[in-house]
Amino acid sequence: MEVKTMAQYMAEGKQPEVLFWVGCAGSFDDRAKKITRAFVKILNKVGTEFAVLGTEEGCTGDPAKRAGNEFAFQMQAMMNIEVLNAYEIKTIVTTCPHCFNTLKNEYPSLGGNYEVLHHSQFLQKLINENKLTIEGNQPFKGKRITFHDPCYLGRGNNIYEAPRSLIEKLDAELVEMKRCKTRGLCCGAGGAQMFKEPEPGKKDINIERTEEALETAPQIIATGCPFCNTMMTDGIKNKNKETEVLVKDLAELIAEAQDL
Repeated sequence: MEVKTMAQYMAEGKQPEVLFWVGCAGSFDDRAKKITRAFVKILNKVGTEFAVLGTEEGCTGDPAKRAGNEFAFQMQAMMNIEVLNAYEIKTIVTTCPHCFNTLKNEYPSLGGNYEVLHHSQFLQKLINENKLTIEGNQPFKGKRITFHDPCYLGRGNNIYEAPRSLIEKLDAELVEMKRCKTRGLCCGAGGAQMFKEPEPGKKDINIERTEEALETAPQIIATGCPFCNTMMTDGIKNKNKETEVLVKDLAELIAEAQDL
């Protein structure tokens, strides 16, 4: 797989079209690494010039901020902004809504002003520009797919149509959960909840959300967030449905439809 760093581009005296912000999950979590690879395969196929920061990329600081540690957040953010501005980054694309939201909405006040896109928006843009076409052998044709709206993508940034339009491009049957779009239910991983045990209660929130997904009788639960992917996958395991229902990121669905 061809993945160049910003340092390599700089050494060649070039500037890529976009910076791919991989994020902590996409870099270190074994499941999320598959999403990263799928997205890179798509970028390579369509010939998009992109780079990653590699070891120069730090956590955006989102978990620290959501957990209430503003000081740690600003330290992380300032270090990243220094690197991004030094490379004169204009456009960033990321597969993580948490990174997306923080880079887009929290960084400008600290001096980091960039065009930030979630990968669903970027893939939609590639389709609109006829750079990415999904045709021919369709492994998902007629499959029942339900989409779980990530909080920081949907209610946080009003992005609902790009993910759904990608699913429809697969000739799949999009089935909506009773709580979707502006009424979507959190999977339970947002707001730094990913890194702690849930509070005592009748039911874990990811189980509640998984049950809502299963009510639609899907063959695939589509996600656009590595945290959501983990929570929904755990929910499916809890229900012993791993052989019946797959949990896939949008990038994985598009990559598989392209036979990448």
